[in-house]
Amino acid sequence: SFEGRVEVYHDGKWGTICDDQWDDRDAEVVCRQLGLSGTPKALSWAHYGQGSGPILLDEVQCSGNELSLDQCKKSDWGQQNCDHIEDAGVSCDPFTDLAMVHRRFLFFPADCCPFLLPPLAEGTVRLAGGRSPSEGRVEVYYNGDWGTVCDDGWTDLGAQVVCRQLGFR
Repeated sequence: SFEGRVEVYHDGKWGTICDDQWDDRDAEVVCRQLGLSGTPKALSWAHYGQGSGPILLDEVQCSGNELSLDQCKKSDWGQQNCDHIEDAGVSCDPFTDLAMVHRRFLFFPADCCPFLLPPLAEGTVRLAGGRSPSEGRVEVYYNGDWGTVCDDGWTDLGAQVVCRQLGFR
């Protein structure tokens, strides 16, 4: 499944995100964080059904270049003025005719539950040590570890490839 209500895990609890300020830039970050390609689309007004439990985030305002929701501007955890009719959702897939087996995405902070995250694919890239999520040292995941890239022969073309892999335009 490539779409669903977004739920986050924080402080031992699952909860939803309020759709105030929710837009396609936020969806782009969710899709990137989940490792999904496709056209990010934000959906509001509990498009995928109302959640239960706490509403943990509100006023999420991503630029679209962040690697995770945690890097986006947002309200403090648990600070919100919403009802579940405002639960936020995303679609990360441009193909609308795919059968959906499970219509719920889960968002795990990286330090929460690494055993629940999908395994990283060989050749996955990330930026590390930069002043913002859109800059830094290029690292590649290979054989179970992250390593750096030697700059011998590194050109703007290589940088463009990495930027596209990370979902930047």
